[in-house]
Amino acid sequence: MLYGPPGTGKSFLAKAVATEADSTFFSVSSADLVSKWQGESEKLVRNLFEMARESPGGRAIIFIDEVDSLCGSRSEGESDSARRIKTEFLVQMDGVGKKAGEVLVLGATNVPWELDAAIRRRFEKRVYIPLPEKEARTVMVQLNLGDTENTITEEELEKLGAITEGASGSDIKVLVKEALMQPLRTCQQAQQFMEVGEFLMPCDVYPNCSKCPPKLSSDKKNKNYTCKTCGALRMSLWDVPPEKLRAPDLSFLDFEKVLTHSFTSVSEDELIRFVDWTSQFGQEGA
Repeated sequence: MLYGPPGTGKSFLAKAVATEADSTFFSVSSADLVSKWQGESEKLVRNLFEMARESPGGRAIIFIDEVDSLCGSRSEGESDSARRIKTEFLVQMDGVGKKAGEVLVLGATNVPWELDAAIRRRFEKRVYIPLPEKEARTVMVQLNLGDTENTITEEELEKLGAITEGASGSDIKVLVKEALMQPLRTCQQAQQFMEVGEFLMPCDVYPNCSKCPPKLSSDKKNKNYTCKTCGALRMSLWDVPPEKLRAPDLSFLDFEKVLTHSFTSVSEDELIRFVDWTSQFGQEGA
């Protein structure tokens, strides 16, 4: 079982297993196994495990995402159908043990403490997937940037990896997406555009240029104004032909603007709870 804060890549690890392992891969969730008809859910669970055992080569992997939604703690107030589904899971997972080494059951959850004790026992290995460290965060920023044109240096990349402490892989993906929107926002807010070859780019001198008019006026003279200092043309984004528009390259300053807002989705209290549960039931991923 893989557990940890949301956004740390537990489902991606399952996809990596499907790619690397020479086995049939079954990916299921509660929507695939829960039915409104009485007795149908248990039958679906049983059929799933039977298909896995009869797969080509006799080797299969069953991945259950958000396993806590199917196998939460049993209580007096729960419905009879939910209890029967959990019972069938317990029976079938014990049945897997009779053919050891052929079928692997892999689960992922963000709340391991809500699992039923019997289900927890049947997951022989409970591996904690923590938040990424500095080196991993630096690589994630670089991967999410892809081939986007930017002026970010190696030192600035390492700085981004350091200041994003506490962010998950998903948080970093959202952070980079938000930063990639900054050049577009610069174009939207621009009052002047400079000619760069065949293209027009937002003037990075305005409004610090003392010779430029302070605001884009409705006056016709101001609309056709060309700055004598920087040579920029007075126009808004909507006046620029789409084929001539060129947005500025992404810079470290764009990330600094985004980082002024909260970029983490995991609280310290949640992390403490994961560490406590790991010391009692789990193990660190290595």
